Amino acid sequence: LAGRKPSAPSAPVVILALVPEAAGIPQLPIAGFWREVGVASSQNLVLKSPRRLEALFLTSREGELTVKAAYNSSGSCETEQIVSSEVNASGKFVFPGRREIHVIDIDYEQYAILRVSHLWQGREFHVLKYFTRSLEGEYEPGFWRFRELTADTGLYLVARHGRCAKLLKEELI
Repeated sequence: LAGRKPSAPSAPVVILALVPEAAGIPQLPIAGFWREVGVASSQNLVLKSPRRLEALFLTSREGELTVKAAYNSSGSCETEQIVSSEVNASGKFVFPGRREIHVIDIDYEQYAILRVSHLWQGREFHVLKYFTRSLEGEYEPGFWRFRELTADTGLYLVARHGRCAKLLKEELI
């Protein structure tokens, strides 16, 4: 479309850890709701996307991780569902569209910090993201760890409380 600016890449981010169960079937302690609270990137385009991720809901079955992502797109809630194409127990996960996620720090109960790499328009983008299970809290110990890890990044965006995240948590979208 002529005159239209390309939008920034908006890749769902996925957090995962495999823990063997007695029957040999991996369990996902990360399954459930996660709200995006903070984003840090040295690339301004990543932070200016009109389509902003608010939350994720993770489920697994038969060795696949499914991510339902809730976005706020200019005031409207949108969802996207994506299934992993490769799961690596070392903390690296691959999804269609040349998206890779590396778990940087996680406590499974309250927070997760991820490094997301996404190839878009022939260019590699890197973003650090902070997620929490809560709809309310932001400045928990995980957030201060996120700030420590991203001190040299330069650009930050702290998420507002979002309607789309609440709807996803309540399973209404």
